[in-house]
Amino acid sequence: MYTVNTAKIDTVGSFLRPEALKNARIAFERGNLSRQALTEVENDEIRRIVQKQKEAGLSAVSDGEFRQSYWHLDFFWGFEGVEHNLMPRGYMFHGEETRNDSARLNGKLRFNESHPMLASFKFLKEVAGKDVIPRQSIPAPAQFYAELVRESNEERVNEFYPNREDLYRDISKAYHDAILALYALGCRDLKLDDCTWGMLCDVNFWKNMAGDNYDPNELKELYLRLNNEALKELPKDLRISTHVCRGNYHSTWATSGGYEAVASTLFAGENVENFYLEFDDERSGDFEPLRFVPEGKNVVLGLITSKSPVLENKDVIIARIREAARYVPLERLSLSPQCGFASTEEGNILTEEDQWKKLCLIREIVQEVWG
Repeated sequence: MYTVNTAKIDTVGSFLRPEALKNARIAFERGNLSRQALTEVENDEIRRIVQKQKEAGLSAVSDGEFRQSYWHLDFFWGFEGVEHNLMPRGYMFHGEETRNDSARLNGKLRFNESHPMLASFKFLKEVAGKDVIPRQSIPAPAQFYAELVRESNEERVNEFYPNREDLYRDISKAYHDAILALYALGCRDLKLDDCTWGMLCDVNFWKNMAGDNYDPNELKELYLRLNNEALKELPKDLRISTHVCRGNYHSTWATSGGYEAVASTLFAGENVENFYLEFDDERSGDFEPLRFVPEGKNVVLGLITSKSPVLENKDVIIARIREAARYVPLERLSLSPQCGFASTEEGNILTEEDQWKKLCLIREIVQEVWG
C-alpha cells in the first residue's frame, strides 16, 4: 500500500450523468415523474458520485453538476431579473452546434436567497462529510456578461441598463452576494468557470462573434474588472479558483490559441489563488505564458483530456509536468483533466468506466511526481 499526495489530484467538477438520472430527467420533462421524485433520484446519484470521488483520492469533491443541464446557464437563471430564452441558433463548436438555450434580462439584476444553487450546495456539504472539501463551481461574472450581450440578448441590456456602468455594478454585486451566501452555508472552496479568456485567445473566433471593430484589450480589462469586483473583500479562508476553458460540448471545442494573448492580464491580475488551465493538446499552446503567474498562486495542469476515452501516455504527461515546472515550481502545480466530463448534460463521448480510468491515471502520475 502506498501513500499519495491527494491534494495534487484534482478535477474541474462535472461528471457523466448516470443512466438512472438521465431517464428520470426525461420522465420529469414528459410529465411522468414529479419534481420531488426527480430530486430523490438526483440525491441518490450525488451520494454515489461523491463516494466515487472519495475512492478516487480526491480531497475536494463536487456534486457532479447532476442537478444542472448546463455548467453556466442554470446559475444565471437563478438570479432575479434573468429569464430562460431560446436563441435562433446555438454556439457553433468544431463540427457541432450546441443547444440554443440562453439567459437574458427581464428586469433589474439581483441575487436572492431562493437561488437554487444554495440548496444544491447545502446538500453537497451534508453528503461530503468531514473527510473531504465540498467544492462549488459557478460561471464567472465575465461569462454572465458575455451571455447577456450575446446577439439579440443585448436589446434587453439596453432596455434595463442604458448606462452600462450600472449593469457592471449589479453583476458584481449579485455575484458577491451569492458568494457570501454560499460561504454562510459552509463553502470554503469556490471555482469560477470562465470561457471568456479562452475566446480571447482565438482571434478568428472573436471576429466571427464580435466583428472586426471589437477591441480585445478593452474586453480583457472589462472581464478582469467584473471578476475582481465580485471577489472583493471576501473571507480570507475562502479558496478562490478559476478554470479557463476553450469550450467543452459533447467532446467538441469552440476555440484555439495559447494563453499568451491574455496571460499578462489574467494570470497577473485576477484575484484568485488557483488557475485551472487546459493543456491537453496543441490548441492550448505552450507553457511559456505561465511566467506571468505570480508567486504564491497555483496552477492545476489540465493535461488529461476529458473529451476522449484514450488514456494518455504516463511518461509523456510526467515530462510535460516537468516542462511546466520551469515556469511555476512543482510544489505549486497539480494535475487534473482539462475540463469536466459533462459540462452539459449530454456529456462527452466516453463511458463512466473511461472517466474513472482517467482519474486513476492521474492518481498514478501524482504518486510518481509528487509522492
